[in-house]
Amino acid sequence: MSTPNWDDTRIFLAIARTGAVSIAARELGLGVATVSRRIARLEAALDLPLFSRHQTGYRLTHEGEMLLPKAVALEDTMRGLLVEAQDSTGAVGQVRVATAENLANPIIIPALCELLRRHPALSVDVITDVATVNLDRREADIAIRMVRPDRGNVTIKRVGTLGMGLYASAGYLEERPYVAKGDTRSNRYIGWSEKQAHISAAQWVAQTLKGDMAAISTTTLSAQLSAAVSGLGLAVLPHFLALEAGLVVVKAELGINQPIWFAMHSDLTGSHRVRIVADHLLAIMDENADRLSGKAFS
Repeated sequence: MSTPNWDDTRIFLAIARTGAVSIAARELGLGVATVSRRIARLEAALDLPLFSRHQTGYRLTHEGEMLLPKAVALEDTMRGLLVEAQDSTGAVGQVRVATAENLANPIIIPALCELLRRHPALSVDVITDVATVNLDRREADIAIRMVRPDRGNVTIKRVGTLGMGLYASAGYLEERPYVAKGDTRSNRYIGWSEKQAHISAAQWVAQTLKGDMAAISTTTLSAQLSAAVSGLGLAVLPHFLALEAGLVVVKAELGINQPIWFAMHSDLTGSHRVRIVADHLLAIMDENADRLSGKAFS
């Protein structure tokens, strides 16, 4: 038996009380896939079947019934501990988070409301500059980027994959029915300015154009998205941004999907305020894993 993640006991209790993963997920504010994965992890760690799965829902096994009172007692203890901890050492101060614009605006910033409600003395500085920050020089406390830090005393974890595809507006494709059949040669493309020539999306477009000029070039992802929505041409975009903006996929797999990395300076792992923000961000990324990869839309 491996050491269980004690936070998974709240997943166990939620399913036991509701009898359904979907309802438990809604009450916990998590995704169904996350809840299913975490209860499976707890069962594996305990080496016990906690539920029997039926078409009508989840039912506690004999082992689950035996552990239920202990899980309730643990929940009560943790609630008391958290109340005392927050009363005496509430998160106070600023935490700087460096991330990409395409992660900050649609995912990270909207999910900060609950964190700041629980910790009103906490301030989060979200840095979305294109330039990579140096955690060693304390330019940020936490980074969530598509570039893996290769130096410094940092703790690194891969937290997802950013799925990329080729997209266009419905209006653009109506004028060019051959594009939908896979012929993407004679087309207008939305490219990147010279300073962004190193990014994978820019390189893909440049290789496809083979020396020809893009119809329009931009310096930000939001401008790329706007250009595509306006029907200016084909654009390489993250699946979740393109599909949620109503664009149509022309080519779903380009071979340039990007890993998403979470990094934090190792000296800050003991910081109460940084740890609280880090845990919240890790939960956000876990909840949005399928959305970011594009699996949620397939």
